[in-house]
Amino acid sequence: MLNTAIVGLGWWGKTLVKAAKDFGAPLRFVRGVSLEPDTVRDFAKEHQLMLGTSLDEVLADPQVQAVILATPHSKHRAQVEAVAAAGKHIYCEKPFALAKADAAAMLEAVKRAGIVIGVGHHFRLMPSMRVLDEIVKSREFGTIMHVEGNYSHDWLASYPLDSWRMQASESRAGGMTGMGIHVLDCFRDLVGPMKRIAALSKARALKLDTGDTTSALIEFDSGATGTLATTIKTPFEWRIAVYGENCRAESVSETRAVIHRAGNKEVEVIDKSADNHLGRNLDYFAKAALGQGAFPISPEGILQTASALEAVFKSVDADGAWMNV
Repeated sequence: MLNTAIVGLGWWGKTLVKAAKDFGAPLRFVRGVSLEPDTVRDFAKEHQLMLGTSLDEVLADPQVQAVILATPHSKHRAQVEAVAAAGKHIYCEKPFALAKADAAAMLEAVKRAGIVIGVGHHFRLMPSMRVLDEIVKSREFGTIMHVEGNYSHDWLASYPLDSWRMQASESRAGGMTGMGIHVLDCFRDLVGPMKRIAALSKARALKLDTGDTTSALIEFDSGATGTLATTIKTPFEWRIAVYGENCRAESVSETRAVIHRAGNKEVEVIDKSADNHLGRNLDYFAKAALGQGAFPISPEGILQTASALEAVFKSVDADGAWMNV
């Protein structure tokens, strides 16, 4: 078991602890950090966490072997560098960084320390997405022509405006940091590195400084094209569609994939059993830290997704101009 501290015990930090335990990941949560400890004492007691208010306490504890960061995005670089310097393995929630330079510095700190780095890009592990990945690996698509992605919902539409998640410094370009980044990472996983991006972000219904709706056009290194959309004020939508010369396949929910093959009028619908893909991602991290395999996203992949996110931000600021990834 990997003795682990969780830094950030908001709703998502709690979700991470529960997901890891429900999956049976070899993580033993021993410490928790919250800036509002009185609000999480019951949770800490339930999960037998020593509760504190400082990352420094975690870094100084020789019992702690790994740290999970569920903290505001802008704090990730300083926290990752500090945890790496302490020689502890790191699982950092997405977005790993808001700028390519920060991501590169963080990964360099991890490399120097010789530790495992994991990141919270777990949507690629959804059962339906694994079906698409299998088709890519089988080469059944042939040449991949185009990919489309949309992840939208209204779960955060009524989130308190004074929450850090609603601040322009943390959640730029509408839903990109909360939702759109999952699409970017799935694109990278299925189609490969992205070359350049042109994006627009608008405040349509919520009139937030961050915007509520973002769309992007993407060119991949391979020559394939892609489109991305995300909005934080519409009923739930999840869809990733890969258009190949020989077939088209879509992830339309966590568990359902739909395949259309050239010359075949029959549409294949594949329904998989539900899976705790968040817990599975944490399991990969824990096992990698224990020397039982590698985390499935390489440092190069982590950097690529962070770079693509920054390209979206830059393009939005430049009114849709193309930006290199």
